[in-house]
Amino acid sequence: MTTVIEVTDLTKRYRDTLALDEVSFAIEENTIYGLLGRNGAGKTSVMSILTAQNSPTSGTVRVFGENPYENAKVLRRVCFVRESQKYPDDATARHAFRMASLFFPRWDQALADQLVDDFQLPLKKAIKKLSRGQLSAVGVIIGLASRAEITFFDEPYLGLDAVARQLFYDRLLADYAQHPRTIILSSHLIDEVANLLERVIVIDQGRIVMDEETDAVRHRAATIVGDSAAVEAFVAGREVLHRESLGRVSSVTVIGELTADDRSRLAEAGLDVAPVSLQQLIVRTTQHHAEARSSAAGPALSEGARS
Repeated sequence: MTTVIEVTDLTKRYRDTLALDEVSFAIEENTIYGLLGRNGAGKTSVMSILTAQNSPTSGTVRVFGENPYENAKVLRRVCFVRESQKYPDDATARHAFRMASLFFPRWDQALADQLVDDFQLPLKKAIKKLSRGQLSAVGVIIGLASRAEITFFDEPYLGLDAVARQLFYDRLLADYAQHPRTIILSSHLIDEVANLLERVIVIDQGRIVMDEETDAVRHRAATIVGDSAAVEAFVAGREVLHRESLGRVSSVTVIGELTADDRSRLAEAGLDVAPVSLQQLIVRTTQHHAEARSSAAGPALSEGARS
């Protein structure tokens, strides 16, 4: 695989806020990535720097082997669509698509026309008068029809209803199968997009906490449910992501794929195994890292308070 984006020790600070803390990762060509994390985790900061709409405080970014900042040759190969996309006040969807066709060398007008029909988008209405769903459709159509070699979707589809979002996912997969390129999806709707993603990068409080192939992630954890004493005996010595208890029943999520021997022990102990969805795993992982950081910071804060 060819690396199309390489990020090394990327740091971004906004006054007193550290948005990105020495982030490093690589993006391969012709792959669909999920760039996931909570609000304020640093996802948009990463994408805005990669698309030269922002600059890093320190660290290096290479897109197609070059610095993207003020680099028209690189930027014409990249499309960045975001929920808060701005357009001229008097622009219509037709104007937006015309401008996009002039900028992106791989623009497919036939695909754009088909998507306009699919989303039932009015072309002559001023964009500022469109509904939120229609505005989202404008961004989605530009992102798909541009067929850019790298396309970032920073949650522009959140304004779409469930039916329209599914239409977007279906059209994305169909066109990606015929015209492979690198696609990076940022989304809070993790379970909705899980089947699209080939690899996930999870950012939490400005740091990468997961960078793995989706198939590998799916088998990383399991939730053990049953009698509290039996559950605790089974999970002893394992890395625990999350635990809940109600009376004498516990539910504990642990890291690690269960072996055949593990499953035999669970059956003998009368314990159940519940699958962990990608969304649950990411939520539990970020919670786990937050708790670990809080625990690590605790002694230092206490020492500081005493001094």
